[in-house]
Amino acid sequence: MKKIVLTGGGTAGHVTPNIALMPALKKAGYDIAYIGSYDGIERKLIEELGIPYYGISSGKLRRYFDLKNFSDPFKVLKGYFEAKKLLKKLKPDVIFSKGGFVAVPVVLAAKSRKIPAIIHESDMTPGLANKLCIPSAYKVCHNFPETADQLPADKAVLSGSPIRQELFEGNKEAGLRLCGFDHSRPVLLVIGGSLGAAAVNEAVREALPTLLKNYQIIHICGKGKIDKTYRQTPGYIQFDYVKDELRDLLAAADVVISRAGSNAICELLALHKPNVLIPLPAKASRGDQLLNAESFRKQGFSFLLEEENVTTQTLCQAVDHVYKHRRGYVDAMSKQTSKDAIDIIVSLCDEAASQRRKR
Repeated sequence: MKKIVLTGGGTAGHVTPNIALMPALKKAGYDIAYIGSYDGIERKLIEELGIPYYGISSGKLRRYFDLKNFSDPFKVLKGYFEAKKLLKKLKPDVIFSKGGFVAVPVVLAAKSRKIPAIIHESDMTPGLANKLCIPSAYKVCHNFPETADQLPADKAVLSGSPIRQELFEGNKEAGLRLCGFDHSRPVLLVIGGSLGAAAVNEAVREALPTLLKNYQIIHICGKGKIDKTYRQTPGYIQFDYVKDELRDLLAAADVVISRAGSNAICELLALHKPNVLIPLPAKASRGDQLLNAESFRKQGFSFLLEEENVTTQTLCQAVDHVYKHRRGYVDAMSKQTSKDAIDIIVSLCDEAASQRRKR
């Protein structure tokens, strides 16, 4: 049996594409193991699937001053040796990395063991973790055509993002029942990401009196971010985090408000969901979400509302605009030539594993 090690973590966006790949990898004959951090969100998500999970030390590499910058390199170094030891034990034919800082020591250790590593860059521009991994990678998969200009030509592969197949199996009626909603008003789904988005949460709650006149609202607000003040508000329901229910909630949604993380917006594109994107601002990030959202806006997939411009009025206007013109957004997304990312990545894994076995 062929063996593969998957890695990636820190947020759900670094894990869910790996999960999306697993059924196809199993079908292709791979024995799967996962290397992540000791206590990251990836551990719970992977262990629930019955996949062997191995934790390593993981530090964060920052572009800004922080006292942890002095200690975290030692954590990364420790993680490198732990990963090297694990790879000797697991003997994988290939590595697939979805990114996040825990992936850096794994990809570097793979190179030292002469194990080919395929990495995936979701955003328009490579993040710091992937920049460190690219020289050691066999191939670099990416979502946006523009990204190829920033990658080695012999490594870049435009694959798109692996989408979990179960998301296409959502049931609108089941989603409405879960929320206690009906067909009297359209449904607005708010997704702040696995860690939540405080600014988006606050803006939506401030706009509730206006939004609830026209919409029923599902609010996925992040772990520990449910506001008990609104628990009995008719037409408004909060979830801190959803898993299996997400497909039904997406099926029930007529409009979605979301951050602009690449995996999240690629799922909205695949499902043809009209959306308002509120990207993480540049002052709180490296600006990747702004670039992602601008690309989707230009292609007619999304309405872009920058966080600094969010008020009750602008938020309600954006949602109303997208709902009114939802047919145009759906048509634009439907015309997008989508690549079968899962097939492309599994084929690359087969190619890399085959070349290694011939050595």
